[in-house]
Amino acid sequence: MTDQYTFRDPSTMYADFEPKEVSQPGAGLDSKMDSLADLGADTYRGSGRLEGRKALITGGDSGIGGATAIAYAREGADVAISYLPEEESDAEAIAKLITDAGRKAVKIPGDITSAEHCRTLVETTVRELGGLDALVINAGKQQYVNNIEDLTDEEFDATVKTNIYAMFWTAKAAVPHMPPGSTIIGSSSIQAYQPSPHLIHYAMTKAAINTFLKGLSQQVADRGIRVNVVAPGPVWTPLQTAGGQPTDALPTVGEGTPLGRWGQPAELATAYVYLASPESSFVIGETLHVNGGMPTP
Repeated sequence: MTDQYTFRDPSTMYADFEPKEVSQPGAGLDSKMDSLADLGADTYRGSGRLEGRKALITGGDSGIGGATAIAYAREGADVAISYLPEEESDAEAIAKLITDAGRKAVKIPGDITSAEHCRTLVETTVRELGGLDALVINAGKQQYVNNIEDLTDEEFDATVKTNIYAMFWTAKAAVPHMPPGSTIIGSSSIQAYQPSPHLIHYAMTKAAINTFLKGLSQQVADRGIRVNVVAPGPVWTPLQTAGGQPTDALPTVGEGTPLGRWGQPAELATAYVYLASPESSFVIGETLHVNGGMPTP
C-alpha cells in the first residue's frame, strides 16, 4: 500500500488531481469540495512517534488541521479538535478516524474569536484528555480583497482576531498546563514572505504568527516547552474555496510552485508530526517551510 514513506516523484504526485472553480459559503467544508483534498485517511501510516501524547488542534476538522489530527492519532496521540459549529459534519468525520485509530477524540465547537472560548478549549482538553502536551494553533481566516479601499474594518478585525488574538489567548491558557517535553506549533504561510496583493491583511497576520511564536519559543524554552512554526505554501483546503482565493484562480494557483501543483494536506501533516515528536528535541523557534519549493528568506 502507498503511504507517506513510499518512494515517489513529487513532481508527478497527484497528477490526476484537477482543482475546479468552486465557491463555498462560510468557512467551507471538506465534504463539499468538488475536488476532494487528500487528508491522508487512506495513506498515513503511524509508527508510534507520539504514543501517549495529548493534543489540541485548532481548525482540526478539515484541511491541514484535519490531516494533522489523523496523523497524530495514528502516531498514538489522543486528540481534541476545535472548529466552528457549521463544520460539524467535517468534525464528525475526523473524530471517527481518530477513534478508528484507537485513540480518544474530543470535539470542541465554538468561535475562537472569543477569548473565553479559547480558554474553554484548553480547559476542556485538559479535563477530557487528562492533560495537554501538544498544541497546534492552526485555525485561520483568509478572504481575498483586491483593493485596500474595499477591505472593511470588520473583515480586517475578524482576520486579526482569528489569526492573532486566538493564537495569543490559546497559547496563554495552554502554557501553564504543559509539562516539560511539550510542544506548541503554529501555522504561518508563504504569504508571510511573499504576500499576494489581494491578501495583504492575511499575510500580515501570518508574519505576526512567525514573530510571536519565535519570541515565545525563547521565553518558554527553559521550561522544556518547544515552540515552532510550519509555513505552508498553496495547499488545497476548504479555506481556498470559501473566499481564500478568487474562484477563477483556483485551477492555476498551484502552478506557481516549482513542482507546478497544489500541495495536499497529507503532505503537511508529517511536518507537524516531526515538530511534535522528540525527534526534533533540538529544534526551537524554527519556521519549517512546506511550500513545494517557493524560495523564502
